[in-house]
Amino acid sequence: MRAMYLGLCIAALAGAALAQEFPNRPVRLVVPWPPAGNVDITARTVAPALGEALGQQVIVENKAGAGGLIAGEAFAKMPADGYALFVGANGPVLFAPEIAKREAYNWKRDFVPITSITMTPLVLEVHPSVAAKDLKEFIELARRDPGKLTMASPGQGTTNHLLSELMQSTLGLEWLTVHYRGNAPALNDLIGGQVQFALDQISVGLPSIKSGMLRPLAVTGSHRASWLPDVPTFTELGYKEFDGQTFTGLFAPARTPPEVVTKLHDTLAEILKDPAIVEKFNALGAEAVSMTPAEFTSYLEREDAKWIPVVRKANIKAD
Repeated sequence: MRAMYLGLCIAALAGAALAQEFPNRPVRLVVPWPPAGNVDITARTVAPALGEALGQQVIVENKAGAGGLIAGEAFAKMPADGYALFVGANGPVLFAPEIAKREAYNWKRDFVPITSITMTPLVLEVHPSVAAKDLKEFIELARRDPGKLTMASPGQGTTNHLLSELMQSTLGLEWLTVHYRGNAPALNDLIGGQVQFALDQISVGLPSIKSGMLRPLAVTGSHRASWLPDVPTFTELGYKEFDGQTFTGLFAPARTPPEVVTKLHDTLAEILKDPAIVEKFNALGAEAVSMTPAEFTSYLEREDAKWIPVVRKANIKAD
């Protein structure tokens, strides 16, 4: 018994020492999308402050492809020491393996949720050439010309894509979905008129909406978004089922020492309270939200249960 007690004491002291010495070299934030998209912007917003708080350089590393599957699979195999972290969102974390029809990784097994970072509503936005001034007219247009409208998607299995599939199946509509490798290229083609509409994160579409290059028709969420107060929600227009937000969050590989996870959570939670950081996200159309590891895990389990059936019903799969 005494030997066991001593063993536990030694383990506790070793864990405390590990947390104190972590980090002693640069930390990487792996982003599963190209630069300039929602997740990339999130990572680059917190990276400088995280580096300053940890006393080490924090490097953002973009690893795009396959809806986040390439980055997620590579990350799941990285050393569980806290020096490689994953800044993920709904698609790469929850849906990419399901869409690929192979279990390249499973977030419940391979990832340790550290904390959420932001929550972002989506906005239905159209190119000015689209003859629809509100959601009713948009639905009528889509119904009148099945398959004619084109939607810009940032990738297979993103919240944007799943919400689009849910709208089509629920309302009996049909449009062509064009998948891009991230928000930025999708937005560029939407602004250029190569595609006609998108279900985009407000944080991505807001500058183009404010400049008049895109027209917003409706937003997700239980209440109107403060960034677009004149734009009604799907719920108030009678479509409460069309709700969905994009989360961004920080993850460590499975088996990362709990002391390191706690240190990373506590550090980032303080950063997300900083008024300057809160305002940066607010200006982008995102809300800074920090959950505990347990809270974040519970949230992910609920989202998994909500959206995986949509993936399967729509038979969404990788090309």
